[in-house]
Amino acid sequence: MSPIRSYQAALDYIYSFVDPARRPAASPEAAERNLERMRALLAAAGDPQQAMATVVIAGTKGKGSTAAMIEAMLRAAGLRVGLFTSPHLNSYRERIQVDRELISQAELITLVEALRPRIAAFDPGPAGRPTTFDIGLLLALCHFAARQVDLAVMEIGLGGRYDSVNVLTPRVAVISSISYDHMAILGATLREIAWNKAGIIKPGVPAVSVPQLPEASAVIAAEAEALGAELYIAWESGLGRVVGAGRPVPIAYPVAPVPSLRGAFQRENARLALGAAMLLRERGLTLPDAALAYGLAHVRWPGRFELIPGAPSLLIDGAHNADSAQKLFAAIQAELRYERLVLILGTSRDKDIGAMAAALVPHAAAVIITRSHHPRAMDIDRIVEAVGAYLRGPLVITADLRGALDAARGLSGPRDLICITGSLFVAAEAREALGLAVAD
Repeated sequence: MSPIRSYQAALDYIYSFVDPARRPAASPEAAERNLERMRALLAAAGDPQQAMATVVIAGTKGKGSTAAMIEAMLRAAGLRVGLFTSPHLNSYRERIQVDRELISQAELITLVEALRPRIAAFDPGPAGRPTTFDIGLLLALCHFAARQVDLAVMEIGLGGRYDSVNVLTPRVAVISSISYDHMAILGATLREIAWNKAGIIKPGVPAVSVPQLPEASAVIAAEAEALGAELYIAWESGLGRVVGAGRPVPIAYPVAPVPSLRGAFQRENARLALGAAMLLRERGLTLPDAALAYGLAHVRWPGRFELIPGAPSLLIDGAHNADSAQKLFAAIQAELRYERLVLILGTSRDKDIGAMAAALVPHAAAVIITRSHHPRAMDIDRIVEAVGAYLRGPLVITADLRGALDAARGLSGPRDLICITGSLFVAAEAREALGLAVAD
């Protein structure tokens, strides 16, 4: 093997594990091999995860924002904190951060080169060859161990129960809002999806969730009960325990759950993050109230209700299913003032574009349909078909985000609002076109 000496070569190596022919597991037994493979891969690398405590976050929406809030509060308390999230917006390095500093190109090159012989010697056996996500998780945990983080905040990639991140036993398991998404993999009903998400709950490990729809909350509570795990709900009124002996009355949050991130839905995520911090504090972490307040007040998480002031103003949000689209428009109505809404919409092939269109298009004075360059991007014709019934103004079709932004500006007055949404890939390319992307 010739040595890896460039950042691009390191990325090429990571992405060489993409297998387009790979299909979702056909049975729980097959899905369990994801965890077997990840455990074996970590063991081959010396089990770096044993060097740190973790918090694991699952959910359909808000898990990235919640992770960022937890990280910000812990860091404000003086802890060294790792953060693992996906997907990235503009740079792969966004996925692996310590104290919100992206892993450097040099660090990624060195780490890939050091791990490559161990990965090459790894016997896939019945569990199969590692995935690109497996490799990224391995890199993250090795980087966090080398940087001696006190705690790593780890976002589940997909689902929960069989996701590679679920090999970790966290200090606290965190479950954000659950709704319909990735149904071909996670299940066609909310109960099935919740069962996948609830799989991050571990025996004896406290778990905290936002209030969920009844069929989801019942599944989460049953999982916690079966495993002897205390389950808490981050209600508006405070943190309440619903499984396990203890306080029936919610305990007030130590600080106001009001983050710097805009959008009313972020307050639910802030309550969840504060609930996780309260449970960590009960288990020995020193997390002063002032640090919690400072962390929430200074958290940043691009591409989620990200407002760029101007004439017209632009709003970038990665909403990618019906529920998040509904919450996006509710937040726009509640928090922003504008004359007309001009919508730029693009999404991924596996999304419910009909429901997203129903939530957003009727409120738009004009709609621009586009697509990202990601291979999972939905065909423009399909989006056009979905939005047709809801249009009440011009429809423009463009091949990319730069063209979409130009078209939107041409249709907008100085007091209008341009909203770019439909997927994180669309949000990422909009940020790049606007000069907001991370330099790589």
